Amino acid sequence: MSICGPFDPSFSDLPDTLPVFPLSGALLLPRGHLPLNIFEPRYLNMITDALGQDRMIGMVQPRPDGRNTFYMDPDNPPVFQTGCAGRITAFSETDDGRFLITLTGVCRFNIVEELPMQSGGYRAVRGDFAPWKDDLLLPSDLKPIDRDRLRQALESYFAQHSLRSCWDTLSDTDDEMLVTAIAMGCRLSPLEKQALLECASLYDRGDMLTTLLEMAAHPRAPQTASN
Repeated sequence: MSICGPFDPSFSDLPDTLPVFPLSGALLLPRGHLPLNIFEPRYLNMITDALGQDRMIGMVQPRPDGRNTFYMDPDNPPVFQTGCAGRITAFSETDDGRFLITLTGVCRFNIVEELPMQSGGYRAVRGDFAPWKDDLLLPSDLKPIDRDRLRQALESYFAQHSLRSCWDTLSDTDDEMLVTAIAMGCRLSPLEKQALLECASLYDRGDMLTTLLEMAAHPRAPQTASN
């Protein structure tokens, strides 16, 4: 394994606490790039505060299975325990009061506890990065992903959804960037994206992603009622 770029934080640089942005269907992976359009007041406050500190934000997903709690408090739904911290690497303001930012994935974390609501109205947690500290290193999986199978699954997925293939654009990238770009960009369910986030290795993520694309390209026919 090798260390990443000169601007990437080391393990000791990771914050003990960080604001979190619950967003269903949004997947951020280490070294992936997630563009966000920020317009809600509490998240404008969150970005402003982050820019004045370490520029770190935790991306988490609301739990789909927390439906009852979700409807009791739709503004603050329960979230999955594992998220990914991202660093603001691009930022601009718009004339109508929005922030356009890009988060670059740094390291996954497990939520240890949720902190009291911050003064800006956004949520924050105490996170444990230790279980995922290898995210800070470039992966060196001895077992490469099956590119041919992934390509076939992706082409079938695009055909099923009437989308234009992007394989030619992605095929020259390394295994990590290939899997990360497809996993973050494809229309998968929140549970599927969470499962991809929590994969232990790049090979596991590539294998799961390929399987999910194969399933999405061949949806099951709706069941009909029988007499």
